[in-house]
Amino acid sequence: MGKLIRAIAGDGSLVCTAVDSTDIAAEAERVHRTSATVTAALGRLMTAASIMGSQLKNEGDSVTVRLAGGGPAGSLIAVSDARGNPRGYVANPVVEIPLNRYGKLDVAGAVGKNGTLTVIKDVGLPEPSIGSVPIVSGEIAEDVTSYYAVSEQTPTVCALGVLVNPELTVRAAGGYLVQLLPGAGEDTIARLEENINAVKPVSTMIDEGMGPREIIETVLDGFSPEILDEREVRYRCTCSKQRVERALLSIGREDLEKLAEEQETTEVACHFCDKKYTFTRAELEALLRR
Repeated sequence: MGKLIRAIAGDGSLVCTAVDSTDIAAEAERVHRTSATVTAALGRLMTAASIMGSQLKNEGDSVTVRLAGGGPAGSLIAVSDARGNPRGYVANPVVEIPLNRYGKLDVAGAVGKNGTLTVIKDVGLPEPSIGSVPIVSGEIAEDVTSYYAVSEQTPTVCALGVLVNPELTVRAAGGYLVQLLPGAGEDTIARLEENINAVKPVSTMIDEGMGPREIIETVLDGFSPEILDEREVRYRCTCSKQRVERALLSIGREDLEKLAEEQETTEVACHFCDKKYTFTRAELEALLRR
């Protein structure tokens, strides 16, 4: 199970959230059987969604982060609840492309750079809030940073990373998000930039045994960080037969009637966890009578 920690600088100038999402990314790889590059991409997006979700105020709130860049992986979606428990889905789980020019997994090549990052927050209002920004790099962390700058006018630093073993299992995954609070001065910005430039990649820090607390202390060195919240997070799907019933009803009466006529049983798999739900002809006919 992963761990997420939120902290604030002692002088109230900035906040930082860090998460070890190794187990979350590993579960996504197990469920979707992703290739190495897609594991890295989906793991990064779910890590970002976990951090975003942890910022929501109410128990029933949720955030959906969708990345559609036109790359061979297709669209990637990550959804998190207000506790920071994410789930993810990718249209094409297996993408085999060469390493990038730095000799690393080419996440941007799999995701693509011609499209948008969209963030949908459902906080119990009649309509969800939706923010969308053009993809900056396809590396995901830079795109999340751009979203906060453009859609929420919040100066932000985001780092995300996933290390994948040769046998395709997840070795380490995690991320951190630092946001300046109103009143932060130029000295705060300069010190933060100095710290960020000196730290190792977040996946390396986790691989070397550092937890979210140690990552925060490193990133906020000199800021006397105070822990605000500490929680366990995991890959969590909220699917149920009732939710699948609603999805079946949404396809339209004509298509639902066709399913009932053509098949004795209909099997529906959840996109996020691959759990199978079976409906008999009689159950579909009962849905049609609602």
